[in-house]
Order: sequence, then C-alpha cells, then structure tokens
Amino acid sequence: MASNISLNVEVRNEIGKGAARALRRNNLVPGIVYGGEQEPKAIKVKFNELFKLLKKGRFMSTLIELGIGDNKEQVICRNIQKNIVKDLPTHVDFMRLSENASINLFIPIQFQNQNICPGIKKGGVLTVVRPEVELIVNAKEIPSELLVDLSLFELGDTIKFSNIKLPEGAKPTIIGRDFVIANIQAPSGLKSSEDETTEEDIENQEVETKEEIQTE
Repeated sequence: MASNISLNVEVRNEIGKGAARALRRNNLVPGIVYGGEQEPKAIKVKFNELFKLLKKGRFMSTLIELGIGDNKEQVICRNIQKNIVKDLPTHVDFMRLSENASINLFIPIQFQNQNICPGIKKGGVLTVVRPEVELIVNAKEIPSELLVDLSLFELGDTIKFSNIKLPEGAKPTIIGRDFVIANIQAPSGLKSSEDETTEEDIENQEVETKEEIQTE
C-alpha cells in the first residue's frame, strides 16, 4: 500500500486573483478542499512544505491526512496548477474521501527479476508500452505500485495486463480486452531465422499496441 502523508494547512479568508498573488509573494499556495457532505473550504499551504512533498513523487496518488487547525481530514490531491514558466505550484485542489470511496488513479508498474529473465539474458530488450495503469481502487487501500514478474518471459514475449496481479478490490478502467504492457524485443543484431521470425512477430505486436492506444 502507498504510505500516507501528512500536510498542515490553514483556512484562508483571502479570495480573488489579487489575494492569491499576495499569498504567493509570501511563499504560500492557495487551494481548496471540497467533497463529502461539507462545504468547500478555501485554504493556504506553505510553499516549501508542498514543494518538498511534490519532489518525493506520487503526491496525486497517495492518501493525505490534511491538518486544518485542530481537525484532520482524509483527502487526495485532484489537481495542481503550476506556473507554465517555472513549473512551480500556484494552486492545489484536495478532495475529501469517505470511508468506502473509490477513486481512479494511475498506478506505476515495476518489472521484477529482469536479471534472471530468460528473454533478457538471451539479449532481448524490455520495451515498456505502459509504465502505469489507471485503476479504480478503494481510497483507503491505494497500492504504491503494481508488480510484473519477468522470470518466465522469453525473447519475443508480450506482457499483458493479465500478467499483473491486482490488489483485492482494484479494477482497471479499460475493460473488455487484455491490453499490452510491455514487450521483450529481439535486438537488431540477431540474424538467425528463428530470431527473424520473432522480430516480425514483435513488429506486429507493436502495431497492435499502437492501434490499441489510438482507440482508447
């Protein structure tokens, strides 16, 4: 499971573009908390604290305990607006989560046992088509990553979504087909007839993969 993080914020009374610019000049980032059965609440976050968490990664797919005064709220970040020149946060949106809420998140994929993968040991190259997959998950049980075991994959094999073991209760947003995650491609230097056939098969797989992505 993804580790929860904590972030303290303050309620803000400053509203409007001019007020938001003033907050940023004072190293504060304006934001909002919405959702649940409560009214939206305008907040402000210390820039340094927010930026530090953003640099760690996975900020938008991690459950956040938001401290607002003496209250704690379970939220997830749904949007971060950034300065188009400096790429620094200028506004942040948090959504409150109920106990049984389900949300759509992109979860990264990790490929295990590359060092003992038969196809890679024969000179094959792992080509990743989808480094992450969008899943519908329980807000209280967000996985930090999805794992693919490469220990049984050979040269020319295609790794598909069905090769991933999903956490309990998680579902893909793409349904009805077993889409491609990665390929183990033969390098161009392999010239045996067997490898030439494998290369042709892989080229067909790449075409199919491109067609799949275009139709989504």
